[in-house]
Amino acid sequence: MDNRSEVREFLTTRRDKVAPGEVGLPVGTNRRVKGLRRSEVAALAGVSVEYYTRLERGAISGASPAVLDSLARALRLDEAERAHLFDLAHAASPIARPRRKRSPKCWTPHPSLQWSLDAIVAGPAFVRNGRMDMLAANALGRAFYKDVYDMPGEPPNIARFTFLDERAGHFYPDWAAFAEITVSILRTEAGRDPHNKDLHDLIGELGTRSQEFRRLWGAHDVRHHGTGFKTFHHSVVGEMTLAYEGLELESEPGLTLTIYAAEPGSPSAERMQLLASWAASNEREPSAPPSVSSIMSAEGEGAARER
Repeated sequence: MDNRSEVREFLTTRRDKVAPGEVGLPVGTNRRVKGLRRSEVAALAGVSVEYYTRLERGAISGASPAVLDSLARALRLDEAERAHLFDLAHAASPIARPRRKRSPKCWTPHPSLQWSLDAIVAGPAFVRNGRMDMLAANALGRAFYKDVYDMPGEPPNIARFTFLDERAGHFYPDWAAFAEITVSILRTEAGRDPHNKDLHDLIGELGTRSQEFRRLWGAHDVRHHGTGFKTFHHSVVGEMTLAYEGLELESEPGLTLTIYAAEPGSPSAERMQLLASWAASNEREPSAPPSVSSIMSAEGEGAARER
């Protein structure tokens, strides 16, 4: 990654997003820039125009934490954007962070991690890296992301599925929002781990094959993807709205455990139970997976026998 270019484009796009009125400056009618002028950012950050200009041109090496903090406040960066700015500064430093050595092609989960995943039976759970490779999952995770696992190549990759598989448009009812999230996660990881060849190979592939990915990548948006709700349309059980929690693994820095859960008693929870039944039957008889209607019929007959 060209660090100077990354710094320049990140700071420029952030400056463009801040309206003068948001920081107490007069709006005026003769402004030739989308957001703030360089001189205005410099004044808000308490640095000279010349120094800020050097920073925006990519010469961020040596910038102190105090300067970076002031710059983050001036540009109204959120927590993810502020962290990304610091990541870019670390990458430019002569004493940068050590490179991560884990490769998804050779990494396998510890047995205890897989046991922990398998103990989660009410919803999908999986471990991913910043490249969005799915490195381990429970049975519901594999059933939930069955189309991702069905794509050629190892390991299964959510970003590649999102942009290169036509089924993603059905799986994600709001595909545009999911696409933006995916690119933001990859952009964040590129700042954290700028020397990751596997990551940059994936970014290059997606940029070559997807015009929409190229457009979103150029926005330089980043995010911390920790908690919230998402709606999916699973090809077997239909639409489900699920809460998600992303947890960083203390024993495996850089990996995230994601757990999906449906609201108890909701239609989504009922469909999750159907998916669990489908997954169990599918693992027992992979050559002839049962349909949802047959699962519902069998469950209804069992309930009738109990009565």
